[in-house]
Amino acid sequence: MARAFVLVLDSVGIGGAPDAARYGDAGADTIGHIAEACARGAADRDGVRAGSLMLPNLVRLGLGEACRLATGRVPPGLAADAPPIGGFGCATETSRGKDTPSGHWEIAGCPVTFDWGYFPNTVQSFPPDLIAALCGEAHIPGILGDRHASGTEIIATLGEEHIRSGKPICYTSADSVFQIAAHEEAFGLARLYEVCRVARRLVDTLTIGRVIARPFTGTSASDFVRTGNRKDFAVPPPGPTILDAAAAADRDVITIGKIGDIFAHRGTGREWPATGNAALFDRTLDGADALADGGLLFANFIDFDSLYGHRRDVAGYAAALEAFDRRLPALLARLRTDDLVVITADHGCDPTWPGTDHTREQVPVLTYGPAPAPLGALPTYAAIAALVIKHIDVCPLTDPHA
Repeated sequence: MARAFVLVLDSVGIGGAPDAARYGDAGADTIGHIAEACARGAADRDGVRAGSLMLPNLVRLGLGEACRLATGRVPPGLAADAPPIGGFGCATETSRGKDTPSGHWEIAGCPVTFDWGYFPNTVQSFPPDLIAALCGEAHIPGILGDRHASGTEIIATLGEEHIRSGKPICYTSADSVFQIAAHEEAFGLARLYEVCRVARRLVDTLTIGRVIARPFTGTSASDFVRTGNRKDFAVPPPGPTILDAAAAADRDVITIGKIGDIFAHRGTGREWPATGNAALFDRTLDGADALADGGLLFANFIDFDSLYGHRRDVAGYAAALEAFDRRLPALLARLRTDDLVVITADHGCDPTWPGTDHTREQVPVLTYGPAPAPLGALPTYAAIAALVIKHIDVCPLTDPHA
């Protein structure tokens, strides 16, 4: 039986979506702007990378042509010398957001048709009654932060006060998210998770997509660092996904990285966590060896977004793309004749764009497997779910709670 692999390169967008202006992102282009910066030497960094963006394996699958479909041009260094060996296309998000759950759920066949709740970008972002309830029910002496912020910056600014006071750092962003940062040792990892569970229940009525635990270690602002023990407390998808369909058909399901958290652990099968793109790729290779006939593997590669996109690190982002590209042949070599690989993204996070938030972009859809063919411009990420369902031959999506 045929197997399918869905690899989400978190935030690797390829040009503004048709409605990008509505989100303040008209002109954003994650891959295009990174490639342009590399071509003019603006992404050179000693010991990291230098020169033009080099993604020969992704280009062979059709990345440059997917960019052409999205923007009308092929970014510098991504032109192919021969016809692509895979199917290629671009996809436009129909969900009302540019966040991680919306993108992943739509990839899995469940677009978000409602409006998420968001916290305002004001001096105090959170409703006072929410914070009062959180402090009372989670038994904490108060909070620090209470604003929109970059996660690394707010930890550097408030981390020492957090250790002295015992107050967790609470912040948000342009996403539908309530983030809580705390020191793994001074505050305790288990305690942080419990505070997040309380927060998850309290923000349900506000239609907030995720509560995220952001643990960190270190002794002072000079050496605070976030750890791999991040945990997302997400609401479940509002409808059925390809994970539900595969689980209902008793197919083997392996989910890599934060996929389990994103889908609230519904239909996510064997969950294999890992920290960092290199470890995530290792687990994906293990999954290619272990996935049973007819199975589905769903993986997220988080570093593009969390380490480089949000931090507006062009050189780091370029180096991460090149590192992923170098490892891609190892995965393709493990595939069976009838396996299908889909490489895509959930949104953009253009590291040349103002601010630190995601960008509303189209995403690449690159396929490798039997009978590759151009996919064209897809009107929804959910077209990816349709490809997967057809390939592994499971029933169309049905409500798992019906």
